[in-house]
Amino acid sequence: MATSAPTTSAVPGTDDLATIDLSEYDPEQSRLMDERCIIVTPQDKAIGALDKKTCHLMANINKGLLHRAFSAFVFHPQTGKLLMQQRATEKITFPDMWTNTCCSHPLDDFEEEKIEAEQRGVRVAATRKLDHELGIPPSQVPPDNFQYLTRIHYLAPSDGVWGEHEVDYILFITADVTVNPNPNEIRDHKWVDKKELQGMFTAEGNSFTPWFKLIARDYLFSWWDVLLSKKNAETGLYDAQYALKGVVDGSQVVKMV
Repeated sequence: MATSAPTTSAVPGTDDLATIDLSEYDPEQSRLMDERCIIVTPQDKAIGALDKKTCHLMANINKGLLHRAFSAFVFHPQTGKLLMQQRATEKITFPDMWTNTCCSHPLDDFEEEKIEAEQRGVRVAATRKLDHELGIPPSQVPPDNFQYLTRIHYLAPSDGVWGEHEVDYILFITADVTVNPNPNEIRDHKWVDKKELQGMFTAEGNSFTPWFKLIARDYLFSWWDVLLSKKNAETGLYDAQYALKGVVDGSQVVKMV
């Protein structure tokens, strides 16, 4: 269950931050923990960068460490179905859980992913990670085709050691995509309509990431209704930018618990 988030506006001193030995974890997932997340204030002001391992340890999260992230939702332009993924067993945080199409981070390692104007950095990161996790060619999900909706600030423990504390940008896109999952990232995937997703929530044995549950609880189904309520008049297809542009005031960070 997601919990209320600390409201610190400073990066804790590096000498004060916890660390952990990753030798018992999957080697590739451990390697990815060296990537550098963008550290932010609760108002989403960038104030530094730290590796993913440091950012995702609950001992550091409890000191207020907060980073920037995105949650991308890919909808099929003909059926309006949402592409879901089940995270791989190898994942260090929230393994085997169902979630939206792709959830990850813009990185301080890439200059373009630090650009804040028009959410350029998170859009570029979403294109990169859809390719890395699901094998979706970048040409099918270009950064300019995402519809930004809002930013949420949430905190969620994973297993006591690991967790998330993020300012999370919510991005919708409609695209007819080719999926070739990376088995180190994705255990399973499926296209679902609203009724099928609601059935997944009630089915025994399914678990879901906390950020996806929050977004589904407060936003997803109403925005999905808007998407399905009108097709692009020129193409006759569902179009996230056509249907959802201007629907949400995304200028403020929404704190969610």
